Amino acid sequence: MPSPLSLPARQTVNFRNRILMSVALGALSALMPALAAAQDTASATMSADDTTEVVVTGFRKSLGAARDLKKKSDIQKDVIVAEDMAKFPELNLAESLQRLPGVQITREAGEGRRISLRGLGPDFSRVQLNGMEVLGNVDSAQDSRGQRTRDRAFDFNIFASELFSKVEVEKTFQASQNEGGMAGTVGLFTGKPFDYGPGPKAAVVAKLGTNQYTKDAQPRVAGLFSYNWDNKFGALISVAYTKRETTEQGHNTYNYSHLGATTLDENGNPQGDAYNLIAKGLDISHLSAAQQSRFLAGDLYFADGNRISSWDAKLERLGVTAAFQWKPTDNMELTLDMLHGEVTTHRDELHLATRPLNGFGSTTLDGAKGAPWPAQFQNGSVLNDFRVDNSGYVTMTDVSNVTFGSEHRRELNENRFNQAALTLKWDVSDRLLIDGHIGYEKSTYETPYDDKLYMRAKGNLIADYGIDGKSASFSYPGFDATDPANYAMDNFYYRAFHNQSELKEGVLNARYKLSDIWTLRGGVAYHKFTQGGADYFYDGGVNGTTGEMRGDSVADITSVFTNEFGSWLIGDYDKAFAKYDEYHRLEAKPDGTGGVIQDIENVYETSEETVSGYVQADWDSELMGKRFRGNIGLRSYETKTHSTGWIQGDSYAYLGTTDVKGSYSGILPALNTVLELTPEVLLRFSATQNLNRPGLGSMAAKGSAFKDEDSGKISASRGNPNLKPYKDNTLDLAVEYYFGKVGLLSAGVFQKDITNFISSADYTVEDGNALTFAQAGIPAGTVPGATADTLIDEFSMPINVSGTRKITGVELAAQSQLSFLPAPFDNFGVVANYTYVDTPPEITGISQTSYNATLYYETKTWGARASMSHRSKWFSGRNPSVMSADTRGFQGSTYIDAAAFWNVNTNLQLTLDAVNLTNQKDTQFWGQNEYLYNQNQSGTTYMVGLSYKF
Repeated sequence: MPSPLSLPARQTVNFRNRILMSVALGALSALMPALAAAQDTASATMSADDTTEVVVTGFRKSLGAARDLKKKSDIQKDVIVAEDMAKFPELNLAESLQRLPGVQITREAGEGRRISLRGLGPDFSRVQLNGMEVLGNVDSAQDSRGQRTRDRAFDFNIFASELFSKVEVEKTFQASQNEGGMAGTVGLFTGKPFDYGPGPKAAVVAKLGTNQYTKDAQPRVAGLFSYNWDNKFGALISVAYTKRETTEQGHNTYNYSHLGATTLDENGNPQGDAYNLIAKGLDISHLSAAQQSRFLAGDLYFADGNRISSWDAKLERLGVTAAFQWKPTDNMELTLDMLHGEVTTHRDELHLATRPLNGFGSTTLDGAKGAPWPAQFQNGSVLNDFRVDNSGYVTMTDVSNVTFGSEHRRELNENRFNQAALTLKWDVSDRLLIDGHIGYEKSTYETPYDDKLYMRAKGNLIADYGIDGKSASFSYPGFDATDPANYAMDNFYYRAFHNQSELKEGVLNARYKLSDIWTLRGGVAYHKFTQGGADYFYDGGVNGTTGEMRGDSVADITSVFTNEFGSWLIGDYDKAFAKYDEYHRLEAKPDGTGGVIQDIENVYETSEETVSGYVQADWDSELMGKRFRGNIGLRSYETKTHSTGWIQGDSYAYLGTTDVKGSYSGILPALNTVLELTPEVLLRFSATQNLNRPGLGSMAAKGSAFKDEDSGKISASRGNPNLKPYKDNTLDLAVEYYFGKVGLLSAGVFQKDITNFISSADYTVEDGNALTFAQAGIPAGTVPGATADTLIDEFSMPINVSGTRKITGVELAAQSQLSFLPAPFDNFGVVANYTYVDTPPEITGISQTSYNATLYYETKTWGARASMSHRSKWFSGRNPSVMSADTRGFQGSTYIDAAAFWNVNTNLQLTLDAVNLTNQKDTQFWGQNEYLYNQNQSGTTYMVGLSYKF
């Protein structure tokens, strides 16, 4: 598929990238002498006064340790190190990672959730925990953010940051690393007893906070205890517990409903959506003649939902780590790492939205509706006024007698994660080292209940999205949304979800030092991953609640809910369940009320089994009198896939199970070099090839099959376990300047050429490429009368497409202790980065520009810092049609966080944290005109705390 960018446009982009890189390298070259001179001046001052004390603690110490690990690495790597025992620089791992160039994050209720790395979305970043790959998902409050996503992305809010001692981001690939994670590999490391020296060590951290919206007490407690018996045996345990309430509040829509253009029937009479609405009882007589004519012409886009919302949650998070280290001999070390994590969320979603009973989509326009609805529902809506833009989008409606839905959705989400890994390090001799690990992990994501309590209401609404459709303002003239007389009961909707994944992994490596220059490495790895699940939907029609309660008074089953945007009535589950003798259920009641559940979706199990091996040569020598080090190697892999899944038909009826196997294999070369121009200036170059396995949803063999009763045409679809992995060829060039104890300036450019891109393919009789049931992998029995040789009229599934997608990026980073400034300003320091990424339109989930900056001030006794993080607009989907809702994304955002500490003594520290100081709005849009889709805020969170170590 050719790139939508024309050749001149692409040349312009490449030219711009070259200019940016030239400017970056030029700026770096210009700054090097100045900073070096400043550092020399500071060093000279210190030498002249031997009594000067250099304070290296906390955040500054963390920066220095991380910088040293980056400098020593043979690959392009960034590192974050804990400031102290049970004290990571930020409260959230993702929020720490955003300080690194090339990293962008998404937030959930103000807290970092997922990362995008180097021009690729969250599904392309591989996460490892103590060297073992990890997959862990938690839920999002909103469907539009992927509420229950089964994918390869990792949700960093599943663990508290206090559990970790170090995080590494490997940006370039080397043969000794397991294949995968085309964007990069994030390594999470928990503490080890041998890290802390002989004897007992312990730390306790306790914080208490609140949020400006929830005003609750939010405890956050972590503790670590370690005992090291003279580096012969050690044991460590750490625990972190968090309890908090969160809220996200704002305006949103369900995109739009398209009022089709009016046409003429065979008798010359107008027909279409507008005339159908009037026939149902919509009154347009209050409009001007021009407005009536425009409405009757149709081809208008009306906002669906027109909703004010609140996503409120009570969250508990528990993490426990244990590590045992044993040196049975001086040359052998065994480490057993175990981690248990759980997140439990009780959520209440509360919405007041437009939901017609006999009208048009979920717009403000409704017709009349009869029994069992009360009298106020038996008249249609009155369209008093509307405004439309040049694209036909209605940016304002003034409507009387609107039908509303009050939805109270209650959920319980339970995430559980367990991992155990046994690691061996054995120095067989001075030249030979053997290491490896075996491990097992299991992750479950259960939603025992996700229920909806629906009520309907009648009232007036002016929904104004601004002239450009990018803002939202709702008013309800003459409508008391807290009066039960304006409401009627509708029904209950019961749902539940199940998902689990398992991983078994074994790795064995050997390293042999051939000479002072060359070291030969090799190894093998085994990796088996499985995932499966099912979604259960039991709506009010099937479960019998609609017929029992629709139209009833709600006076005795409601309460008033208020947030920053309004007040309205919501259903009270305890009262409503008691009144109707209802409860969460996925089957008929004991008295026989309610039918058999019919809608069970996304039923599948997918597995990947991989055997891989590598050979790699590391060197450390000289080139033209300069130290020259790096590695070169090859990694081979063979992956077998297997997926089974339900094929479903009308009303999601189970028709059969499909069973598909696939496989792929290959060899990945990797070269990483480091040329030390001086001991402080490093030039890095890498040329690597890596892969990214297909999305789990794309691989799942689940699907559907239908036969149209009128035309007799058969249509079907399914996932594709035969998908090949994405492949990339990556070139990476960077220059780094190290100075002082924490100083670093770096500039880099990278380019990824991606093949095996995945898209949807259609096979139709009309195009002459139709497939039989056997060829499509669909059981013939799913459609009555079909055989294995029967052609499917319309069949679709994801496939690999030809062509190359190119990503080019520039990364700039700087950090420095401003020790050359006069006291007391010499205690200031700065950390900053900037990233520019150019991607083709079909690659989504990434901002073109992002930057982060932290200004800190730190002494031996106290310190403070403020951080700003910005990412520009980004898309989560694209479509060439101007008004398609498949084009959607997020507007740019800037988050500001702050932290401070005071060391009461060498053991006790007091802390203050502030997250999302500006209460940043999270704004989603749809369509190429970027109309408002969802906008909410989560408030500022403040936390005070103390930490004690002994």
